[in-house]
Amino acid sequence: MQRSLRVALTVTDIAFLLYWTAAALSSLHIIAIPAEWMYANYERPDVVAWNWSFFPLDIAFSYFGLRAVAAARRGDAVWRPYAIVSLTLTMAAGAMAVSYWALLKEFDPVWFLSNLALVIWPMFFLPRLLTADGSAAN
Repeated sequence: MQRSLRVALTVTDIAFLLYWTAAALSSLHIIAIPAEWMYANYERPDVVAWNWSFFPLDIAFSYFGLRAVAAARRGDAVWRPYAIVSLTLTMAAGAMAVSYWALLKEFDPVWFLSNLALVIWPMFFLPRLLTADGSAAN
């Protein structure tokens, strides 16, 4: 596994685990997150449901991404399919969020661009991972 892929997976996956930990603690009123850090209409029940609808997808890509990194460190070839699943789910989650914000014509640079990044960065790695020998796809 390339170092850049290992770093990208680790940073993204840990960041999402931290995000969901903070979201859960906030939902339980254990911590308070400043309103200016939140996305548009974050207090509305339908938007809360929309946000939590990402939980299984985000946890899945984090799980597979961290498993890919761990497998690569052990020299286990299963890292490649784990990474492919993780990157694909990461792109799907980002695209769903970007589509939502675009349909609502909401453009908060932090939320929109961070989700757009989830769509874009996996594309730098997927073509090579999808070839049998790991070389660049032609």
